[in-house]
Amino acid sequence: MANRFFRQRALVEEAAQEVFLKAFTQLDSYEGRGSMEGWLTRIATNTCLNMVRSAKRRPELAVADLTDDENHWLDTNAGHTGDEPQSVEDKVVASDLADRLLGTLPAEDQVALLMIDGENASVKEVAEATGWSESKVKVRAFRARRKLRETMEKLLGSKAGRREGKLA
Repeated sequence: MANRFFRQRALVEEAAQEVFLKAFTQLDSYEGRGSMEGWLTRIATNTCLNMVRSAKRRPELAVADLTDDENHWLDTNAGHTGDEPQSVEDKVVASDLADRLLGTLPAEDQVALLMIDGENASVKEVAEATGWSESKVKVRAFRARRKLRETMEKLLGSKAGRREGKLA
């Protein structure tokens, strides 16, 4: 579960340790109504959400913040349908850029997108794991996709403006 939230191994391990500590200390609160797996998943999701919230990772992403590889990837791949084969290097750069874009979203939106679009979880599965209603999951995912699209359009617009400024 922690892998869904963090890419850095140290953060994944820290989250896992925190989850197991919470589960151990709260074992007497497990009432056996649902599965143990569901109970642990809920603890893991809430722990990871709290870790992401405390990091306050919602910076605006600007073209100046992008690496040279990310700028090059945007220049060469903006507007492509994704049907073309990509090199391993291009896939890594695209993945890094996607992580940076996700980092601009609130923690709850990140969870909704990562579970639904990244892990192919159903809305019902996400609702069960997070304790949210199914409608909240749908709204979070919709708003997150819209925000990512707006952020990407803003980045591409800034890049186009910079190019035009260089040409003038």
